[in-house]
Amino acid sequence: MGLLKNGQAVADSYTDVSEHEVIGDTVAGAIIVSLQQWQEHRDALLERSAPLGIVLRSNEKPELIRSDLSHFAVIALDFPTFRDGRAYSHARMLRERFGYQGELRAVGEVLLEQLHYMQRVGFNSFAIASDAALRDWETAAADMSVWYQPGADERATAVELRHKVG
Repeated sequence: MGLLKNGQAVADSYTDVSEHEVIGDTVAGAIIVSLQQWQEHRDALLERSAPLGIVLRSNEKPELIRSDLSHFAVIALDFPTFRDGRAYSHARMLRERFGYQGELRAVGEVLLEQLHYMQRVGFNSFAIASDAALRDWETAAADMSVWYQPGADERATAVELRHKVG
């Protein structure tokens, strides 16, 4: 499993405890919790000094954490299958509507063919099931150089580029 952040292969400094029954003080350092864990243990989690992240499953809407966004250094959005695109909408909502500036991580079934589109809606990190995550990222990043629609990444569209030239 490789983690890419802002186009670079990085070590994951977070421990995902979202599947654990009990969090407690057994895990030191930065952790990623589930929405249920956040809702049930919010006060205790806020007392921790280490960075905190949350994972939202595709059926869990970002509105549920809107008022708590400042507490999360990373928000991981789950792609349970490559056909489930709800995390794309959630990412764009978090960036554009709610103004989330932290790390937005794609997790689950993250495919090479979708990395470019994930970045366009606001993802800046990707957990990829690959031994060559950086090479995969470079391949995906080279696929396109002109965009027709505006995205959360604020790259110029083809129309904007055309008007600059003329």
